[in-house]
Amino acid sequence: MAKQFYTERDIEELAKRGVTTLAVGDDVVLTELAYEKAGQLGVRLEKGSPSGPPCAPVRPYISPAQPRDVACSGSGRPSAAERTDLPTRIRDAVTAKLGALIDPALLDLIIQRVLKSTGVN
Repeated sequence: MAKQFYTERDIEELAKRGVTTLAVGDDVVLTELAYEKAGQLGVRLEKGSPSGPPCAPVRPYISPAQPRDVACSGSGRPSAAERTDLPTRIRDAVTAKLGALIDPALLDLIIQRVLKSTGVN
């Protein structure tokens, strides 16, 4: 099913028509401004929506740590073998998805920075 996108203007139009509730699911996307406008105009978003805007990305450096499915060395951190293999696995997955669309040197730099910023590398 196609996703339905709502902007700030869409929320204003709904409120003008007297709509007080908007069902939000996996197929409904609100811009951040639409989310704010809904709050200002009293349009309630239903479906156990999170406290932040539905379109907000999960930021692992802000969000609470999630349990890992990876076999770890007992400390809750990846083992040395997993850390050395991780850049290769990431590189292979991105290359498989994007093919020749990405510069290999840039990809390596991005992988190094992300792993360093998350404390994995």
